[in-house]
Amino acid sequence: MQYAAYVFDAYGTLFDVHAAVRRHADRIGPDGQLLSEIWRAKQLEYSWVRSLMGAYADFWQLTEQALDFALRKVPSADPGLRTKLLEAYWRLDCYPEVPAVLKALKASGARLAILSNGSAEMLEAAVKSAALDQVLDDIYSVDTVRRFKTDPAVYDMVATGWRLYPGAVSFQSSNRWDIAGATKFGFRTVWINRSNQPEEYRDFPPALILPTLEALVTA
Repeated sequence: MQYAAYVFDAYGTLFDVHAAVRRHADRIGPDGQLLSEIWRAKQLEYSWVRSLMGAYADFWQLTEQALDFALRKVPSADPGLRTKLLEAYWRLDCYPEVPAVLKALKASGARLAILSNGSAEMLEAAVKSAALDQVLDDIYSVDTVRRFKTDPAVYDMVATGWRLYPGAVSFQSSNRWDIAGATKFGFRTVWINRSNQPEEYRDFPPALILPTLEALVTA
């Protein structure tokens, strides 16, 4: 079924959040994957806690704070790499299938956008680095509403901005909690389960589960 709009989460869905650490894996050592996982987990935790407290700080600040915690938690990692890791986060690799999938959807006449917790500057840098700026119609950052996912106001930016009923939007994310929030809002949702995680939030199920974005074109 063709949808009027396809909206994508950015980090973990289009862009590989572990690429920054992997780029410096030789200098970080054997605990690189652990460092990356803690960095990502804390980045998300901080967004949820701040949303609940009503104390917004943009995602770049949370990314820096999360890395600082991860470096303290993993003492084998050289804290002197902090600057290089943060620089790498601005130029995360996109997953291999992403450019072709977005181009195919664009060619079908659909509108394409990113809807992300990332700050506007972070998202613009990542999109340009991956050469995706020519296929995306819009980039929606939570900076506009100063709340993080899964607040309904975040998903409403797309429905209001494009004047579409939620059911006309296909929303793709690798984060199951994000899929739950988007499903509750009314989007048709596709969970990109890249790491074969078990199902959760069963009362807010996705319409489709895919291992990568590749099958989205024919699904």
